[in-house]
Amino acid sequence: MENQLPGLDSQVCFSVYALSRQITQHYRPILDELDITYPQYLTLLVLWEKERQSVNQLGEKLYLDSGTLTPMLKRLEQKGLIKRERSIRDERVVEISLSEKGSQLRHLACAIPQKLLASLNITREELSQLHLIVNKILGQTRQS
Repeated sequence: MENQLPGLDSQVCFSVYALSRQITQHYRPILDELDITYPQYLTLLVLWEKERQSVNQLGEKLYLDSGTLTPMLKRLEQKGLIKRERSIRDERVVEISLSEKGSQLRHLACAIPQKLLASLNITREELSQLHLIVNKILGQTRQS
């Protein structure tokens, strides 16, 4: 029976995929309060760490190509959370920065991690363990 495929329940990739979808669903009501989507939240997290970045820099950090990132950035700009400007040094480069409204949203976003933990009914330590393992695998797959 060596040629049998393992069942869906034994596929690690499926479990990670399904968990990702479920966690994103838990974020939805929390982020709805701020009128942002999960990908927009991730983008804002990156900008709250370093306020001015190029579209390419954001794409690298978020694992997104510009075709996916650009429409989302346009929506964030329409909401008044970011500004998109051509670089003075190289007009081919579009730089993204937070607007005043985007900077202020950070204060409200500080409650998100605790709300997520409560909705998932897990401890911070359990989430940290999962985070370490996922990042280890992600780092190894990015190197290959």
